[in-house]
Amino acid sequence: MELIELDHVSRTFTVRAKTGRWRRERRTVRAVDDLSFTVAAGECVGYIGPNGAGKSTTIKMLTGILVPSGGRLRVAGVDPARERTALARRIGVVFGQRTTLWWDLPLRDSYELARRLYRIPPARYAANLARCVELLHLGDLLDTPVRQLSLGQRMRGDLAAALLHDPRVLYLDEPTIGLDVLSKARVREFLREVNTAGTTVLLTTHDLTDIEQLCGRVMVIDHGRVVYDGDLPGLHAAGRSERTLVVDLLREHPPIDLPGTRVVKVAGARQWLAFPAEDSAAPLVAAVAQRYPLVDLSVREPVIEDVIARMYAREVAIG
Repeated sequence: MELIELDHVSRTFTVRAKTGRWRRERRTVRAVDDLSFTVAAGECVGYIGPNGAGKSTTIKMLTGILVPSGGRLRVAGVDPARERTALARRIGVVFGQRTTLWWDLPLRDSYELARRLYRIPPARYAANLARCVELLHLGDLLDTPVRQLSLGQRMRGDLAAALLHDPRVLYLDEPTIGLDVLSKARVREFLREVNTAGTTVLLTTHDLTDIEQLCGRVMVIDHGRVVYDGDLPGLHAAGRSERTLVVDLLREHPPIDLPGTRVVKVAGARQWLAFPAEDSAAPLVAAVAQRYPLVDLSVREPVIEDVIARMYAREVAIG
C-alpha cells in the first residue's frame, strides 16, 4: 500500500528582485518541479539534497502547510491541503530547529495537551507514553519544564510528542542536528524501533550517518526534481563519493601510502586520507595503527552536496 503519492507535483513562488534604484521586478521561482514518487507503508526513506533543493517545500506540501501549484498529492488516503484535520491525526512531524512542546510547562503537561488535542483514548495514551518514555529514557525528565531541557533531551521529548497519537507517517527534518554522540545514538535507536513497528518514516537530513543507519531507500532532490532514487551504496557509486580518514601521528611523517587511499592533505603530524565511501574503514584503521606512530584518528562522512556534485560531474562527463 502506498501511503505517500506525488503525481507531477509542482510549487512556484513569486518573488520581487530589485532591478534599479526604484524598480523591482517580479519573477517566478519553481521550488518543486514536476515531482513524482511514492512511499510504501513501512518504508524508511531518506529525502536528501543541498540547501534550496526543495526538500522543505515538499514536506510542507505533504503536511498541508503549502498547497501545490500543480499536480496531485495524497498522504494516508487524504489530500493534505483540503483535509488538514483528518491528515493531522495520521501524521507526526518533528523539525530539528523547532519544538511543538510548551516552553514553560513540564514535559508531562505538554503530552497531556497533545492527548486532549488529538483526543487519544486514555488507555492508548498511557501505553504509548510508557513506551516512548522507556525507549527515549525520559523518565527523569517528565516533570522538568521544556525550557530547562538540553537540545538532545528536547529532541527526544519532541519525538515522543509526535508519536503519542499513533501516526501512520512520521516526517523528520534534521532530527539529530546539533546533538552529541550519545543523544544521536538514542534518537536513531528509537527511530529504528518505530519504523520496525510499522510507522512509515520520511527523513530529511544533512547527516549521511542518519541515512546509513536508518534508511533502506534514498531519494536525492535538487532544483525541485528527484535526481536519484535507490539505496545508499548506489548513491555512493553514482557519485563516486569518498570518506576521509583523519590521522594524527606522533610526529611529522611523509605521506601515508596505503592501497585504496589517496592523501588529500598533510599538515604537520596530521594527514587526511580519502577512500571510497562504500569501503569499510576497519582495514585502513588497522593498517595505519600497525605501520605508523598513531596518536588518534577519526572518519569523516562525505558531505551530501559533494556527493551530488560528483554525481552531476560524472553525468556531464558521460554525456
